[in-house]
Amino acid sequence: MTLALSQSQALAVSSISVSHLTARTSGRRHFSRLSISSSSSTAKPSQPLSSPPLSRTKTGVIVVGAGLAGLAAATHLHSRNIPFLLLEASDGVGGRVRTDLVDGFVLDRGFQIFITSYPEAQKLIEYRELDLRKFYSGARIYFDGQFHTVADPLRHFSDALQSLTNPIGSVLDKLLIGSTRLGVLTKSDDQILRADEVRTSELLKRIGFSDSIVRRFFKPFFGGIFFDPELETTSRLFEFIFKCLALGDNTLPAKGIGAIPDQLASKLPPSSILLNSRVASIDLEESSLKLETGETFQSELGLILAVEEPQAAKLLAGMKRNGNGNGPGNPVPVRPKPARGTVCIYFSSDRDKVPVQDPVLFLNGSGQGIVNNMFFATNVAPSYGPADKVLVSASLIGSFEDESDENLAARVVGELSGWFGDSLVGSWKYLRTYRIGFAQPNQSPPTDLMKSHRVDSGLYVAGDYLTSATFDGALVSGRKAVEALLRDRALIQS
Repeated sequence: MTLALSQSQALAVSSISVSHLTARTSGRRHFSRLSISSSSSTAKPSQPLSSPPLSRTKTGVIVVGAGLAGLAAATHLHSRNIPFLLLEASDGVGGRVRTDLVDGFVLDRGFQIFITSYPEAQKLIEYRELDLRKFYSGARIYFDGQFHTVADPLRHFSDALQSLTNPIGSVLDKLLIGSTRLGVLTKSDDQILRADEVRTSELLKRIGFSDSIVRRFFKPFFGGIFFDPELETTSRLFEFIFKCLALGDNTLPAKGIGAIPDQLASKLPPSSILLNSRVASIDLEESSLKLETGETFQSELGLILAVEEPQAAKLLAGMKRNGNGNGPGNPVPVRPKPARGTVCIYFSSDRDKVPVQDPVLFLNGSGQGIVNNMFFATNVAPSYGPADKVLVSASLIGSFEDESDENLAARVVGELSGWFGDSLVGSWKYLRTYRIGFAQPNQSPPTDLMKSHRVDSGLYVAGDYLTSATFDGALVSGRKAVEALLRDRALIQS
């Protein structure tokens, strides 16, 4: 629940140091809304102004990291008229949720799907502006040299009926999918995220699913969502995602997944987002932080650290702590669990060199090879490529650090040639490889998806590692960090 300050407290908070924000507009860095241009490289921020940087800048709240969590925190601060600065180390907003334009193709940085039923996203994001394009509600699974369909019976009844006897699982397995769906729909999100947990693989076994459907459907499908082929991820996250899939559609924004953070950033004051501003250290005694450039920023209300889990652990480990006796609330672990990584490889093709026109996700149910899933992105969203071309996306789970981009692309082509035929796949043109070492935090049990966002008085954390490792979890964590800060400020004011 959002905390409401009294009128006097709200006035006190909102009146802090607005002049500092105005002064910073003429500083070394500023934000301009990112948009996909016609160049063949990543969209760049506008050129910095030439005025000399300020040695120390003061504001109300400093948010570090302009991924979804940081943007959500900034959005909630802005809605309360609380002055803030949002510092981002890279050249654009979005964190792991970024999109590039390469040779006329829209390339998301890694395989990402937006589920429309995410509850927090529905509160913060204008879906109509995103022009969301839907995937087929199901998948086609490559097994034993053929493709087999698994479909949502409520959306594709005839397809689901025809798939009852395919070798992906037994008829009982398909009935169990329906009963599992009903089960998660009877639970609130809070109940799911606080429930007793086991590994997802253990939950599926307890429900009664056969080994065949676990290997051929659940591992490639949910393994691709969690970047976890062994399904060691907590059953809490599985049930939350399963519920969201039952209630919503899998989609892509017409301009790429990066349109989501771009939209959030576009609604913030342009002078409030500072790009290319990497934090080197935090001094909680001074409520300040220093950039790698030497610039110092000071907060009068608090700091919100909304960076990825490894970076948060690194910054907090070297932080000068507050000696006020309040003690930590919930520090980020110094040694997080090994992150989940992925590799995404893109190819282009002529229109007549693809086997299907459907907006469907293909899964590798064979248990062999390196491709986990693939799809023809322009079948889902035609805007992802030129009118006469098709964009092909193939995703691998893991980092594959010992293999070059060229070798991985060649292996993918060879593998997909077995799926679709060499005459088609052999003509595809390689575009780009994305290696995402930290694609998602590792949320294998034990987990706490309802963590405190307060580290110490004046210092708060946000990120999907604190909640659920989803788009929605990142947005929730940004809100909860602001609420924790406001609770502390309300106590100080009173």
